[in-house]
Formats: sequence, structure tokens, C-alpha cells
Amino acid sequence: MNPESVSSKYTDEAETPEVLEVNTPETQLLLPPSSSTQSSNAQWQQYGERIAEFLQALPSYVSRFFTENKGPLGTIGLILATIVTIKLTLALVDAIDDIPLVAPTLELIGLVYTLWFVYRYLLRAANRKELSEEIKTLKDQVFGTGS
Repeated sequence: MNPESVSSKYTDEAETPEVLEVNTPETQLLLPPSSSTQSSNAQWQQYGERIAEFLQALPSYVSRFFTENKGPLGTIGLILATIVTIKLTLALVDAIDDIPLVAPTLELIGLVYTLWFVYRYLLRAANRKELSEEIKTLKDQVFGTGS
């Protein structure tokens, strides 16, 4: 291209040179914001209104969630309560076991009770029959008659 053709191209009033706009994240950071402070405040006000609407509707969302999921939430609550109860019981037993002379005393009481139970219910056939009847009566009371 010769310089005369280039200059004649730009001197022509019908044609104007094309301006390329580069709109990349790097150039957006360098450019000053095009919106005024009023439009920025209006945007923040809109965000605040949307958040306020959500917070006003939040109790109804939560109550609907709990009513729709009452069963599974109850099950999860029972499982968590069971785990906490077991942990507390084990901690209490461990604390009692750490007291001097309590652990051997409880072991002695358990041994004596086991010996009494064997002597009372398991040595003779008549006593074993009595034990089985008591177990059957207890089972009927727990699970209902007719089992």
C-alpha cells in the first residue's frame, strides 16, 4: 500500500476509521467505573430490598421445611439424642470406676448376685420352669397377650 491511498481513505468523509473496543477483564479493571454513585446506590438499595424480602419470608420457609420433613428430622434427632446419652453414660461409668474401692466393690456385688441367681433359678428343674414362666409372663406384658 502506498501512503497516498491510506491518506485518501481517511480523508474521505463517508468512511471513518473503525475503532476496536477491547473489553477484557484486565482493561475493565483499568477503566474508571462508568456508572455514577446514584446508580450504584440504587443497585445497593435493590439488593437490600431483595434481602429484606427474603428475610421476611424466611420464617414461612423454615416452618414449611419442618412440617414437610417432620419424620426424617425426628429420626435424626432421636439418633443424636441416643448418641449423646450413650456417651454421657459411658463417661459417668468411667468416672465412677476411677473412684478408689468402688470398682472392686461393684465387681464383688455383681459376682454375689450372679451366684445367687444361679443357685435360685438354674440349679433345679422346678426353678428353671418357674424362671421360664416368669419370662413368658414378662414377654406377654411387653408385647401384648396372644404371643
